[in-house]
Amino acid sequence: QEQLVESGGGLVQAGTSLRLSCTASGRAFTNYVMGWFRQAPGKERDFVAAISWNGYNTAYADSVKGRFSISRDNAKNTVYLQMNSLKSEDTAVYYCAARSDLRIGSKGFTSSAYDYWGQGTQVTVSS
Repeated sequence: QEQLVESGGGLVQAGTSLRLSCTASGRAFTNYVMGWFRQAPGKERDFVAAISWNGYNTAYADSVKGRFSISRDNAKNTVYLQMNSLKSEDTAVYYCAARSDLRIGSKGFTSSAYDYWGQGTQVTVSS
């Protein structure tokens, strides 16, 4: 059983940056693909980014490509989401998730394929 705890959210102005962190409590962190999803009020939970177990492969939603970067530090059981050039439409609750797999694959883009979830952290971007 993995417990995921996100941190780093907040209120920022458009055009600025923010870095989210997600730390896992278990000892099997390298067995997981890690992903970030977000959910705006009244909308579904959408895929943002994912990273393979070793960090060699990443995937991004089109809406964040070139602005967001996902990375992981397996020694710290932590995955990061660096968010640059933030826009008001990035406002949402951001969730990290873990999926028992080594490769992102086609399922890595789908929230239902993930096994463990954090509680979420609010990101609000003011224009």
